[in-house]
Amino acid sequence: MGRYKIYDDSHPYFITSSTMFGLPIFSNVNAVNIIIENLEFLKNERNVEIIAYVIMENHIHAILYGDDLADKIGRFKSFSARKIIDLFKQNGNTRWLKRLERVKPEAKIDRYYQLWQEDNHPKQIVGDAMMNQKIEYIHNNPVKRGYVDYPEDWRYPSARNYLGLEGLMPISEFLR
Repeated sequence: MGRYKIYDDSHPYFITSSTMFGLPIFSNVNAVNIIIENLEFLKNERNVEIIAYVIMENHIHAILYGDDLADKIGRFKSFSARKIIDLFKQNGNTRWLKRLERVKPEAKIDRYYQLWQEDNHPKQIVGDAMMNQKIEYIHNNPVKRGYVDYPEDWRYPSARNYLGLEGLMPISEFLR
């Protein structure tokens, strides 16, 4: 793991999880559905609060809070990668499988493919100002990339929840 680390479960963390070499895996709606299902599992079965999130084509940003968060994020990434790889196998999507095989580091002899980069770049959130800044950053990510004009127009954000609109899944909103 890099210089970033989850070291205090009493605070929420801003995390970024990226695909290997920025592969646009989440341009596949079925892969995104797996991510959403796994986020809901974290929330409902592993007691992780999801305060904000956005799923882009090659990464996700989220603010998460809960006990043993580093372990739970690791399991989330492992399980979601396995499910997405199984999806590609079932659909005969050899193009993605070949790309995921090529980007796997040679030292990883326990697998054929690697979807996620190793680190999550967790940043501990301390204070309301930092929380608000990270939520705005997450929600404006698709706007900054030029994909939409307004955060709520992106298909996979929690921005809609914060506007009182129906989101893809319930979250633990931060009351500003």
